[in-house]
Amino acid sequence: MKKILLLLFLAPASSLLVSAQDSISVLFIGNSYTYVNDLPGMLGTLANSLGKEITVDSKTNGGYTFQMHVNDPQTYTKIHSKPWDVVVIQGQSQEPSFPDAQVDTQTLPYAVRLSDSIWANHACSNVMYYMTWGRQNGDPQWAGINTFEKMNTRLYNAYMRMADSSDRSLVSPVGRAWAYVRANHPTINLYNPDESHPSAEGTYLAACTFYASLFRQSPVGSTYYGGLNAVTAGILQNASAAVVLDSLDRFHLRPVNAPTQAYFSLTQNGESIQLTNESSRATAYSWAFGDGQNSLAENPQHTYGVNGNYTVELIASSSCNSDTLAVEVVVNSLGLKDWELDEVRIVTKEQVIEVSSEEPGLLLEVVSAEGKLLISEQSLDHFPVSIPRTNQPVLLKLTNAKGAVKIVRCI
Repeated sequence: MKKILLLLFLAPASSLLVSAQDSISVLFIGNSYTYVNDLPGMLGTLANSLGKEITVDSKTNGGYTFQMHVNDPQTYTKIHSKPWDVVVIQGQSQEPSFPDAQVDTQTLPYAVRLSDSIWANHACSNVMYYMTWGRQNGDPQWAGINTFEKMNTRLYNAYMRMADSSDRSLVSPVGRAWAYVRANHPTINLYNPDESHPSAEGTYLAACTFYASLFRQSPVGSTYYGGLNAVTAGILQNASAAVVLDSLDRFHLRPVNAPTQAYFSLTQNGESIQLTNESSRATAYSWAFGDGQNSLAENPQHTYGVNGNYTVELIASSSCNSDTLAVEVVVNSLGLKDWELDEVRIVTKEQVIEVSSEEPGLLLEVVSAEGKLLISEQSLDHFPVSIPRTNQPVLLKLTNAKGAVKIVRCI
């Protein structure tokens, strides 16, 4: 069971409780970024060298977008060919990096439709997004992606947004591994001469990243080098492990045999709590509030009658598996007058979230989605507090002079 304090509820650790499978089936749906150098085959050989087994198949057409796959009957033939453990989906190399308005109409809806089709075939399948990389010198079509760094960042943000829009689907962060190698080992060329498709080194890095993402284990130590020398292969193995294994929660990399995961956010107003279910792939919910009261509602509200520490527990379940998340809530405001956030100003700017208040004695604490303390408790009496924005939500804990607490979730 996952058990964490109130301010850490967005960083569950349930994946530690379920062992990874040693044998899985994977279908790749993509384009030439997958079939150049035979990424599926390289992944299978790499896995075998480490005592794992992957049954792989692919549906890859050069230049295919998500929309093209949605409109291609052969894509569905592949999806329906068996109950896949994991289906990897990938867009055309440029499409996720285009302006957000274009992605919202031409890319995101089709990625979600493809995901829904995969789950319609087998409810316990996992969708995994193949986060690709920026071109060697970016894309000159517009200034927003005219360098590797700009293009790679837009691809990262778009693939994370697509995964979040697809019920928190898995993400294999190959583009992040690409950036890591470029920054730390610039003599390793990951591109073929067109400055877009992968070289043998690039495909091997992708295979290592997929191995770490699928099995949640390091590929370091494999004696399969994909035609590379042992030193280069070792660098790429270590790079993929460094990028993936420290960020399993960020990339939603739960065990493939546990697609249902319990998540929820909580807003506390004195003795009352509002619970917002954010579970992945769940169909039923069972809540216990720690005071003998329970609920089967999806998003319950509860009010405590006595001050104290309470453990709020959610069991999210489906026909695939069940998962439990527990959060500790502290109630110490009974008898205190309730308060509103009228005197608190929260402004979301392009780079920061700015919080200010005219209420004397108001304290702010900020925690990241991974549970990391970003800003320790400090007063809002005199100056606004600026919180750097990322693509992940943050939690603002506001405590007034009487000890009443409010939790605000900001993106």
